[in-house]
Amino acid sequence: MNGSKGKFITLEGGEGCGKSTQAKLLTAYLQKQGIKTILTKEPGGTPEGMLLRQMLVTGDKDKFDAIAECLLYYADRRVHLQKLVWPALAQNQWVISDRFADSTEAYQYYGYDKRVDFATLQGLYKMVAGDFKPDLTLILDMPPEVGMRRSLLKAEQMAVKELRFESRQIEFHNNLRRGFLEIAKREPERCVVLNADTTVEELHRQIVQVIEEKFNING
Repeated sequence: MNGSKGKFITLEGGEGCGKSTQAKLLTAYLQKQGIKTILTKEPGGTPEGMLLRQMLVTGDKDKFDAIAECLLYYADRRVHLQKLVWPALAQNQWVISDRFADSTEAYQYYGYDKRVDFATLQGLYKMVAGDFKPDLTLILDMPPEVGMRRSLLKAEQMAVKELRFESRQIEFHNNLRRGFLEIAKREPERCVVLNADTTVEELHRQIVQVIEEKFNING
C-alpha cells in the first residue's frame, strides 16, 4: 500500500450510532497498514475547540438558537482545519474525523424547527473551508430509538454529561436521520451509508471493506 497521499475521512450519523468507536478502530486499522493517521473530532479537535465543545454539548438544550449554534460550530471548524487537518494532510498523513460539516447541516438545517437557511450554511462553509471536502464520508445509519438508548447508556459513564442533544424529542432525531440520508443522496460520490444497527465488529468489517475498495488498500 502506498500511503504517500493524505486523505480526509469523516464519520457522520445521529446520536449513539457508534462514530467514536468506529473512528478509533479505523485509525488503528490504517496505522496497522503503515499509513500515518491522525484521529480527531468536531467539535473539540483542538485545545481551542474543546472550550467551544463544552459550550455546545452540555447544558440547557435551548441556550443557543440555531444561528448562534451554527456560528460556534464554524468557529471550531475553522480552527480545526487551520491547526490540525490541513497541516496533517500537507504532511501526507490521513485524518479521521468524528463529525464534520455534514453534522452542522443535519442539525442546524434538518433538525431544528427554526432552521438556518441552506444558502447561509453553504456560504459559511465556503468562507471557512473553501472548496475543500472530505475524500470519503461514512454515514452510520440506525433507527434513532436504538441510537438514543446507546447514547444515554454511554452518558451515564461520563464525568461531564454531554446530553444537550439527547434531551430533545424523538422527532428531532428522526429529522437528523433524514438529513444525513438526504446529504448522502445528494453526494453519492463522497458519501457511503452503512447499517450501524449491528455489532461493532460487523460495522468495522463493512468500513474496512469500503476503505480497501475506494483507496486500493490490501489489508
